[in-house]
Amino acid sequence: MLKNRLKILLLFLLNKVWLVCKITGIAIVLAICLRVFVFDSFKVPTPSMEPAISAGDYIIVNKLVLGGRVYKNCGFMKGGKVETMRLWGWRDVKRNDVLVFNFPYSEQDKLGFDLNMFYVKRCVAIPGDTLYIDNGIYNVKNCSDTLGCYENQWHFSKVKPESIAPAIWHCFPHDAAFNWNVRQFGPLYVPHEGDTLRIDTNNIKLYRNLIGYETGGELSVQGDMVCLNHVPVQHYVFTKNYYFMAGDLVSNSRDSRYWGLLPEDHIVGKAAMID
Repeated sequence: MLKNRLKILLLFLLNKVWLVCKITGIAIVLAICLRVFVFDSFKVPTPSMEPAISAGDYIIVNKLVLGGRVYKNCGFMKGGKVETMRLWGWRDVKRNDVLVFNFPYSEQDKLGFDLNMFYVKRCVAIPGDTLYIDNGIYNVKNCSDTLGCYENQWHFSKVKPESIAPAIWHCFPHDAAFNWNVRQFGPLYVPHEGDTLRIDTNNIKLYRNLIGYETGGELSVQGDMVCLNHVPVQHYVFTKNYYFMAGDLVSNSRDSRYWGLLPEDHIVGKAAMID
């Protein structure tokens, strides 16, 4: 009789343990799925988005807007190229959306994918836009929207150029042929997936990193021709969407003014809540 009772008690305990394990496992899988496909949280380490977001703030990132990212393979874990695909999202990125993304230039002068470094900036130009900065103020051709933090832009535009450090004053593409700066920048066309652009020895300085990222090829200028893998190229069809990202604190933000355009596959999601 005692043995039977012990057996019943043992089976009861085993069933309870198994139930707890199943519930715990389901909860872990659900938490992982929510974090990968629905939302994530990040702590902002710098003041580059002030006054909207301060250093030390926590932000909740909504991944449903563009759709969650999944990796096509695990080759990047052994040093290979990161390849992702995006699930269906609610809508496209809009101007003035605040986005969290992987920093695209962990290697100097080469567009890549840094899985361990995240930035938060405001999108001021979307695919198909032509962006320019006039006297420090962000503008997009044929768009009357106020872009970024206008108040900070206006105050920064009043600072004397000679009092601005050269590292802050000089901008992408860091080439004397353009000589762009934080007051006068552009016009810069932001490529849309499927766009065909004529490529020459001048504008290749703007799009070299993007084409190199998409093709994995070697770009060079030979005389008056641009070559991709030693083959002359006069036109290029972009396969990705790109964005111009800017910090609200324009006097202290490492953003697209300095490193160029952001590929869509680097975007984690849209900032939805600040704490």
